[in-house]
Amino acid sequence: MSRSTFSVLFYANKSKLKNGIVPIMGRVTINGTQSQFRCKQSIPLAMWDVNGNRAKGRSCEALQLNRDLDYIKAQLIKHYQNLSDKEGFVTAEMVRNAYQGFGSEYETLLNAFDKDIASFKKRVGIDRVQSALWAMQLSRKDVATFIQLHYRRSDMSMLELTPDFIEEFAAYLSTDRGLASGTIWQRCMWLKGVVMRAHYNGKIPRNPFAQFHISSNCKEREFLTEDELKLVMTHEFEDADLAFVRDIFVFICWTALAFVDVKNLTTDNIVDINGDKWIVSHRQKTNVPFQVKLMDVPLQIIERYKHLQEDKYVFGNLNYWPICKKLKKVISACRIEKQISLHCGRHS
Repeated sequence: MSRSTFSVLFYANKSKLKNGIVPIMGRVTINGTQSQFRCKQSIPLAMWDVNGNRAKGRSCEALQLNRDLDYIKAQLIKHYQNLSDKEGFVTAEMVRNAYQGFGSEYETLLNAFDKDIASFKKRVGIDRVQSALWAMQLSRKDVATFIQLHYRRSDMSMLELTPDFIEEFAAYLSTDRGLASGTIWQRCMWLKGVVMRAHYNGKIPRNPFAQFHISSNCKEREFLTEDELKLVMTHEFEDADLAFVRDIFVFICWTALAFVDVKNLTTDNIVDINGDKWIVSHRQKTNVPFQVKLMDVPLQIIERYKHLQEDKYVFGNLNYWPICKKLKKVISACRIEKQISLHCGRHS
């Protein structure tokens, strides 16, 4: 990677001339970008050498001022070198801020990701779910791989980010990783969220991804027709595990509950209302209350697995991923040629 062009210039601010005295200003230039600062030094305008950018003469005042300016320049060079070694990307503003003693710890993208992940972990089980944490960690992994492949580095300064970065990241996910549009949208939204929070927290002066929009283009959910659902319900399974997975799926079809709400369903959630059995609970995802009347089929399923009830959970301890894998076998055994997931039950 080529090193930045770096220079320091001192000049007299004639617009602040007062009683023949002017303040001395400094200007840091890196790759054509500039950042100015006050040197906290003043000089009679007649003593300033415009061409040499220093005080003229050999007087004690001129010599002392030039020593002070040399010291400031040396400090700026030191901060520039430190930032170059640490960040790999340096702006004039970063050097100025480091010299002035604030903003010396610059946020990097993956460091910001790690902080957000650590914060997210503390909320899992309270108002966040484990699957969302996994999705965030996968996004972080893809961003790290993208930086390594396209920039030959292990991390990037947040100040280095441009709108092109997330556009190129989305293209990488599509071409190199071969991900579907919905997954690409999810990965980009996690990345965009990390940068947005860094901006709101004052870590970076602007949000380079503010204008970035990407469509999820999610394909329409598959669903079972009435005949297909009857086929699933009446199929005889010799494997008890497949029969159980089939019944959980059928329960979802008849109640339109999400899997996590079925998993969390307890006997306390099943109440009598005017002689009928109802499920009364809150959606885990949105905390919105809901009521679902239990028809004969879901009531029969509950009764069938009454022996599994543990700690009041209607279906015992359900595990999402093994059930997902076995559901594919269930659908295949019924000779249904559709990509059916547990969530499709809510659309059937």
